[in-house]
Amino acid sequence: MCGIIGCVGRGEETLGTLVHGLSKLEYRGYDSAGVALGGTGGLGVLKRAGEIEALRAALEGRSEFSGSVGIGHTRWSTHGPPTDENAHPHLDCEGRVAVVHNGIIENYQALRDELAGAGHAFESDTDTEVVPHLIEAELAAGSSPEAAFRAAIGRLEGSFAIACLVAGRESVFVARNDSPLVLGIAEGATYLASDVPAFREFTDRVVYLEDGQFAELSPDGWVVTDAAGAVVEPPIETVSWDAEDTGKSGYDHFMLKEIHEQPRALRQCLRGRVDELGGSVTVEELGAFDPERVHLVAAGTSYHAALYGAQLLCADGIPAEAHYAHEYASSPPPAAGATVVGVSQSGETADTLAATREARRRGAATLAVTNTVGSTMARECDETFYIRSGPEIGVAATKTFAGQQTALNLLTQVVSEATPDRDVVSALRDLPGDIQAVLDGSSAEAVAETYLDADAYFFIGRGLNYPVALEGALKMKEISYEHAEGFAAGELKHGPLALVTENTPVFATVVGDDELARKTVGNIKEVEARNAPVVAVTDGESDAGRYADHTLEIPRTNRRTAAIVANVQLQLVSYHTAAKLGRPIDKPRNLAKSVTVE
Repeated sequence: MCGIIGCVGRGEETLGTLVHGLSKLEYRGYDSAGVALGGTGGLGVLKRAGEIEALRAALEGRSEFSGSVGIGHTRWSTHGPPTDENAHPHLDCEGRVAVVHNGIIENYQALRDELAGAGHAFESDTDTEVVPHLIEAELAAGSSPEAAFRAAIGRLEGSFAIACLVAGRESVFVARNDSPLVLGIAEGATYLASDVPAFREFTDRVVYLEDGQFAELSPDGWVVTDAAGAVVEPPIETVSWDAEDTGKSGYDHFMLKEIHEQPRALRQCLRGRVDELGGSVTVEELGAFDPERVHLVAAGTSYHAALYGAQLLCADGIPAEAHYAHEYASSPPPAAGATVVGVSQSGETADTLAATREARRRGAATLAVTNTVGSTMARECDETFYIRSGPEIGVAATKTFAGQQTALNLLTQVVSEATPDRDVVSALRDLPGDIQAVLDGSSAEAVAETYLDADAYFFIGRGLNYPVALEGALKMKEISYEHAEGFAAGELKHGPLALVTENTPVFATVVGDDELARKTVGNIKEVEARNAPVVAVTDGESDAGRYADHTLEIPRTNRRTAAIVANVQLQLVSYHTAAKLGRPIDKPRNLAKSVTVE
């Protein structure tokens, strides 16, 4: 949600570096963009509502727009609509201070009223605009730029990642609290951003800032300090993936590329952790992780993975519950002896961070299941289990959902009181190949074409396939903008069946031929009796295909991994539906990749 880029030491390439960085942050979700350039002279600011192309167009022919240091921003609207005035960067009254900000300043109204009373004029509806005016007031009182920046930050309440330029100073001032910021360290240049892809083309050496830390980037290098001003020496880490990993590689959309990357992503997740010959699973990161009971907390797609994980744990004798992180943080259930597992692709999800922090406050052990090395959740939780999916640019999670499901399978095998199930271990080994088989032979595009004019889309499943139904519906909503609902198949007759018509296709996931499968086939028959079309996602073991209008086949495998494979068919249906409707698949309206505000 929102994106920050900044750099020092790029000389005449500063502006191009900023715009390039903004383009690499588009996946986070935004509705306006802007840049500010400074240095030893004055400041220049240019910003536009809409996509980055609108900013590029506005910059054309402006050779005078230059500077040796710069900051840029992609804004996702919270306070005020997406307009040129509300776009970042924001300035003080005299145009000497420029600020970009991610997060929410909770006490902005009180600060705004105070500043307005002192004669400051505001030009936007944003909470961010109070920051340059606070800095302006401190400068007017005789403070140095660094002291003025610190004093202003000290008055803010809420979450923020902030970068600031001051006219006449060849520096970028940075502060972080509950919103991610990372520095990129290169020879002769330093970068800052909300996420590594913004500058990965220029360096693979990074420093992750902690909450309460400040940084100053200058031609002489960079320095990080704590809230009291003492210098700290954070470790410099190396990013393992290449800049090319964030390109489309010939695919029309990042989402389609990432769907097709799932076999490779799962191989990375499994590598070194699964020993089929020995029938064992080892995850070194978990150490002595041995919970009596588990609370999984998450939001969105990650919540569906948490539901799936809770079922796995319960089936292996470990009491487990999945909770919406935003509800858990505000009204946590009794959790005596529970280990709290935060599931988050980015490791920066504000709701999930709030939940794990509340758990730690109550003395619970915490584990982060995340994709992002160096993320806030990874640093704060007692243990971290990385899913190793690689960078995911599409807003709609695909390969990271499969990675979370796979990681939770591994987690369950590690903590289970029973000996690891050899059948599950074998199925995990075969999982990348099973998904590749689906990708190679899916008829999802034809199914999408058939039901393109549907009034709504329903998804049903039982057991481990219930979270798959929820995720299938969420993907359809996110990228096609069509109405979709996911249900536990047994709930269909308890109300939702009233919505079923001949123009509401029902996607039913049925694997195996056990009692759950047979009951789901019964639900399919109920739908068929109402003349609604049925699409069965099935391995063919049951007779679900007999009652379906279309069948999306998956290989036969263990029911635990079958749910991961079945989801790939539903991802493809949603993708092709959205593509045929002409939707902006990688940047769906109103949504952000990393939700860093509650």
